[in-house]
Amino acid sequence: MSKSKEVRLIGAWPSPFVIRARIALNIKSVEYEFLQETFGSKSELLLKSNPVHKKIPVLLHQDKPICESLIIVQYIDEVWSSGPSILPSDPYDRALARFWAAYVDEKLFPSMRGISTAQGEEAKKAAIELFKDVVVVMEDAFGKCGKGKVFFGGEEIGLVDIAFGSMLGWLRVTENMNGVKVFDETTTPKLLGWVERFSAADAVKDVMPETEKLMEFAKLLQAKMRDAAAAAATPK
Repeated sequence: MSKSKEVRLIGAWPSPFVIRARIALNIKSVEYEFLQETFGSKSELLLKSNPVHKKIPVLLHQDKPICESLIIVQYIDEVWSSGPSILPSDPYDRALARFWAAYVDEKLFPSMRGISTAQGEEAKKAAIELFKDVVVVMEDAFGKCGKGKVFFGGEEIGLVDIAFGSMLGWLRVTENMNGVKVFDETTTPKLLGWVERFSAADAVKDVMPETEKLMEFAKLLQAKMRDAAAAAATPK
């Protein structure tokens, strides 16, 4: 089995969760085959590999499936231990990294989605304020995790960088489609510099989707959601 066939990743280019796995594999210089899922359908391989949640990403390592993005990143860090470490060696720092990575999934991602699903101007304003509050919390977390260095992981990209940074493309889409400024000198000065450093990193820059391409995809998603809502509202 070739190196790339030994490691395969089932995913789709717009997914921030898939991007996490791709960044981790790049950090470790692991060759892999990227198996693109078609939007709106699920392949037999995906359904077989992740029968519980039936969603991407799935990492196939020697044909053994590993599911859920943060679990995949930590698996990659443990298996390819000779590359740069993604999780800290200190148990407390490692626990802290896991806490903030989970916070991104539990708070940041839902609050970002909440803006696009809010009904009416007042609801949208409230959703934007909630989202901004979460981003300010991440500014504080940067100080706790990074300890004055350039990434959440210190001198190198770590678990929280990957968890949060994978969302940057969609954060830019949120800015453009809702007139929201996510990062600024007043409320998130540390994150402003972090965004530039993270986006320019070798392991990141080639897997982060272009904002315009993501915008087109977001509009397609919105159109499908509107069509589905209209179909549901139509009397049978």
